[in-house]
Amino acid sequence: MRKTLLATSLLAAAVAAPSAYAHQAGDILVRAGAVHVSTNESTSGVKIDRGPLGGTNLGGKATLNNDTQLGLNLAYMITDNIGVELLAATPFKHEVKGKGTGLGGIADGKLGTLKHLPPTLSAVYYPMASGSAFQPYVGAGINYTWFFDEKVSSSAKSNGYRNLRVNNSWGWAAQIGADYMLTDNIMLNAQVRYIDIDTTAYVNNVDLGVPVRAKVNVDVKPWVYMAGIGYKF
Repeated sequence: MRKTLLATSLLAAAVAAPSAYAHQAGDILVRAGAVHVSTNESTSGVKIDRGPLGGTNLGGKATLNNDTQLGLNLAYMITDNIGVELLAATPFKHEVKGKGTGLGGIADGKLGTLKHLPPTLSAVYYPMASGSAFQPYVGAGINYTWFFDEKVSSSAKSNGYRNLRVNNSWGWAAQIGADYMLTDNIMLNAQVRYIDIDTTAYVNNVDLGVPVRAKVNVDVKPWVYMAGIGYKF
């Protein structure tokens, strides 16, 4: 009889007690780790859009390399299952190269470098409502990519290139991720994002006999991977 009463009491306490791991309304989640941007870009052909040669299509394409930086992820739980999340990072740096352009490969090679910051605000949904240590989630939101510190490479300067400039971009973003709770407050985190970044890059050339400006539309659409550790307040 005593064993039955004890078992019943323990079961009732377990049911009544709040979940040890599930995120709850009002929780603040702070995550930090490595963020890798895989650019996955596609571009239009390089075109001269300004100057006496305006309208000339040089063809080819522009490329961006990948980069890894320190990422910071902040989330606030509005309800037990729904939160808002902001992705931030130290500036990513990419090399910009031209490939396969016409007029003897006039825009081929390393054109320069640029940096960008991709703050992304998302609504996230956590389906788990139990004490599971594994807390998966999905999310969707909006991204603003700020390009800055564009620099023309020394080799491109020797070929007459000046004033590399890249437009900032608004786009949508989607993600999946998961927290694995080591304790009620400390977690491991992994997440994957897909971000829609559409921009246009411009560069001037002063060594073609006449000053011209070339442009290329760049559809970046990077996959963004983050792995790190977090703390729940």
